[in-house]
Amino acid sequence: MPTSHLTPGSPIHDLASRLRRLPPSCGPVRLIGVDGHAGSGKTTFAGKLATALGGAPVLHLDDIATHEELFAWTGCLLSRVIEPLGRGETAHYAPYDWTAREFGPVRELPAAPVVLLEGVGAGRRALRPWLARLLWMELPHEEAWARGRRRDGEAQSEFWAEWVRAERRHFAEDPTRPFADHVVRQRPEGYEVLPGPVETSGPDQFITHREGPSAVC
Repeated sequence: MPTSHLTPGSPIHDLASRLRRLPPSCGPVRLIGVDGHAGSGKTTFAGKLATALGGAPVLHLDDIATHEELFAWTGCLLSRVIEPLGRGETAHYAPYDWTAREFGPVRELPAAPVVLLEGVGAGRRALRPWLARLLWMELPHEEAWARGRRRDGEAQSEFWAEWVRAERRHFAEDPTRPFADHVVRQRPEGYEVLPGPVETSGPDQFITHREGPSAVC
């Protein structure tokens, strides 16, 4: 039988071992960004990586974004999540319900040794100073979007049309892949983890002006 991608010696297990050994990047936390096009498999991969890390917390950016702010959530993320983690404190955020179009009950995100930040925009320039590593899910955008459309069904076709326009603008203005430490490719038997376009010895130190906080987050 084929070897599980979570067994010792597998690419995802080896990646988890390397991530544990990194120096902290956000207070006591090793914050790992998992970015890529919508539909590229980020959520599934982040879940498997979290398991390989022994149950690392995962923050999905879908819980931070809203219909009105598909990408204008940086201020909220910094104030509610990044800054508390940087102080070694538990972060609190209210996840957005995409069906009800309202925020749900507040959740906690502990300042664990490794925390995964998963979603489109996880590697944006305003967040890179706090990332210990940036991973990019390698799947062409058209293929990723087609997969996402199949997943969500015809009922979400109008939303997907809006999303694709917004994602194109986002990556045109603030690309992630050129700054990725590792590129992850899904294979039939698991995952392949390759060196990214740039290999850094620490967090990206390019500091930018921060966006103001959202009205609600």
